[in-house]
Amino acid sequence: MCGSDAVRHFACAHGRRYGECGTCRLIHLAPEQRLSSAAERTEYATHSNDPADPGYRTFLGRVSIPLMRELAAGAEGLDYGSGPGPALSVMLQEQGFVVATYDPFFAPDEELLSRTYDFITCTETAEHFFHPEREFDRFDRMLRPGGWLAVMTELYIEEPAFEHWRYARERTHVCFYRPDTMSWLGKRYGWSVTNPHRNVFLFRQAEAESRPQQGPA
Repeated sequence: MCGSDAVRHFACAHGRRYGECGTCRLIHLAPEQRLSSAAERTEYATHSNDPADPGYRTFLGRVSIPLMRELAAGAEGLDYGSGPGPALSVMLQEQGFVVATYDPFFAPDEELLSRTYDFITCTETAEHFFHPEREFDRFDRMLRPGGWLAVMTELYIEEPAFEHWRYARERTHVCFYRPDTMSWLGKRYGWSVTNPHRNVFLFRQAEAESRPQQGPA
């Protein structure tokens, strides 16, 4: 993610090989072992994310509730990686926010990626990124000054062992973040970072007048 050459072998699990960067601490699957686009889409199509499901709404409330506390009424946002059945966008729309949905497989409206937003949500999506550096660069460009990026993803913190971790069993999960990775992202883009839940991070874009020049962290 950071472009460093300081990458070491990290683990072999479920017949797959993983490396870890010594700079940003991102754990990532060997590129040649990623699924094809067709296989990815087939896997994602099996997901059932029903906004009417009370349990799923509670799960998404981990990110929606703290995010909504920070947003102005009527704020405009993008649900990035919305999947085959958008749910978070529906929950936010119910509260008066304007939310577009983008997904490379199920809602591939590229025009949405040329706009800017008051907030972007990325829930259970960042672990699927083949090129996380490109994705986070894109988020940085799409956020308006003072805007919010809400990321929900499980972090790896050594327990349980990687091969027994449920996130590592999923074939479409290709990169895994550590707490150090989230701190690195904040420094890289000049975002402030809060952690309202163990797997939720709210990054805030600096206001225009105080935004630093992006550079290596």
